Amino acid sequence: MSWVKSVGVGFVRCCMVLLVGLLVPAVWAAGLAVAVWWRSPWTWFAPVIWVCVGTMLLVRPVSRTVRALVARWTGTTLVAGYREIGPITQLSTGYWWNGYSYEKSRRDARRDLEMRVRWTDPANWRDLRFSVIFVVTACLVAAVPPAGVVAAALGIAYSTPLPVVAGLVVAVGTAPYAWRALPPIAARFLRPSRAMSAEGRVDELTAQRADVTIAQAAELRRIERDLHDGAQARLVALGLSLATAEKLMETNPDAAKELLRNARAGAAGSLAELRELVRGIAPPVLNERGLVDAVRALALDSALTTSVSTSGDLELEAPIESALYFVVAELLTNAVKHAEATQAAITIACDEVAVVVTVDDNGRGGAAPTPGGGLAGLQRRLAVFDGTLELTSPVGGPTRARMTVPCESL
Repeated sequence: MSWVKSVGVGFVRCCMVLLVGLLVPAVWAAGLAVAVWWRSPWTWFAPVIWVCVGTMLLVRPVSRTVRALVARWTGTTLVAGYREIGPITQLSTGYWWNGYSYEKSRRDARRDLEMRVRWTDPANWRDLRFSVIFVVTACLVAAVPPAGVVAAALGIAYSTPLPVVAGLVVAVGTAPYAWRALPPIAARFLRPSRAMSAEGRVDELTAQRADVTIAQAAELRRIERDLHDGAQARLVALGLSLATAEKLMETNPDAAKELLRNARAGAAGSLAELRELVRGIAPPVLNERGLVDAVRALALDSALTTSVSTSGDLELEAPIESALYFVVAELLTNAVKHAEATQAAITIACDEVAVVVTVDDNGRGGAAPTPGGGLAGLQRRLAVFDGTLELTSPVGGPTRARMTVPCESL
């Protein structure tokens, strides 16, 4: 039964490969048929234009379909490497700027940007090359089983037994294997070139640099605001209380003592506030004991019932430890504030490949990164170290956040 199933599955996959691979040649054949039908050589210009435009419009959907088929059949994910759409900002004049032109509406600006990025993307030529190679390689191999079935059908129609037997033998014998020519060809010709990877990396690093600059400026403003509104105001009040107590020391000692007691309480409050501010900048336990103990301390202070488990030797650089610590802290805060969770589990593992931190909670789920949102900010924070944040949060929960930082960044 397993062999029969493999034959059936293989035949269906061969038909799918053949169908996808013949889309672009179908456009070429249609253009040629129209040109021949018009007969006059002077009227061939329009069909040629339509063939070129149709081919360029089809190569990207064909390539995406092939990637999806390869991922579904073999579990291999092929990176597309297409250019990303850049940000669109609204100016004080009311117009929208997309990096190339000013438009009256956001929709027009995005449409213009998508058109520019789509038609100037070097990946178009890669997809066009793959579409041609795809037709003469994997598509031809995948056509063998359907061709055997067609030969058998013709043999039956003309009452010739030899084509029937030969066609069925060819179809059944090649069906489980003919589609397997597609994955290696797709992996070879659909991956981003070195130039595309370098260009994408430059864009990514530029965006990360901008994010880091913005984050640093925001952090400095937060520290300045906290100092101005908190510790600085307390210290000013403390100075006034001490000056008043100095004047009342001889005339009204009891009032001076009361002011001194209040000043001492104010000094203790200022010290506690400064410690809290320092903990928000660089927690002392993180600097002294490392990421694991810092996360355990964070779990003890959390409103959630949180467990922490670790495996492997964890020796990370300070910036990476700080990034992971604050991402975990933000995830726990979101679990309490937005997901209404009661329990959480943190797992920290490190091997020769990467350090992986997983945060699970039993909240109501439904969390998803949005542009400009907090989760997107956490992803950008880890992206500085080539790290990733994968979020699985179905509606109703539970939620799992998986952070991975490769060892090359350690």
